[in-house]
Amino acid sequence: MTLSRRSAVVAILLLSALASCVNQNRPPTQQDNICAILDQRPGWLNDLERTQRQWGVHPADVMAIIWKESSFRARARTRRTYSLGSIPSGYISSAFGFSQALDGTWEWYQDETNARGARRQSFRDAVDFIGWYMNQSLQRNNIALDDAENQYLAYHEGHTGYARGSYRLKSWLPPVARQVQRQADLYRSQLPYCR
Repeated sequence: MTLSRRSAVVAILLLSALASCVNQNRPPTQQDNICAILDQRPGWLNDLERTQRQWGVHPADVMAIIWKESSFRARARTRRTYSLGSIPSGYISSAFGFSQALDGTWEWYQDETNARGARRQSFRDAVDFIGWYMNQSLQRNNIALDDAENQYLAYHEGHTGYARGSYRLKSWLPPVARQVQRQADLYRSQLPYCR
């Protein structure tokens, strides 16, 4: 093989690898079809099954929460805030990643599970976090693991807020939680037919 031909082959391989990385950073298309999502991200099924074994949560419920929180974007953030109308000054909250976990809640998870290296932009870590949090909601608020609607309300409001019923003061939130339940039900019905 000549030097120029070898260089061309190396360049093609590097471009293919780069394109693969770029594609993995984009959220999956067809977000209402769990089979299509898992076809685009085959490694995610192993992560979901691992979380199901560890925490007893159904993959459909975990995926419905991620669907609502980040639309499957690894580096999702809340809206920016601005000073003086146009100077970026931060974000509405510290929520970040697939799970949109807040800094303090993520640190609590890391401490409780001894997962110091866990990252919110890692799908595997995010689904483990959601499984752990749903178990906390079961223990603290007696919310069944398959009750995606109430699990989402506790996820959004925190365990204390949920216990106080703070979601009742936010007329927009209960309909969002019902959307999460419908999405979980949809994913649950599709999952047995995935390859």
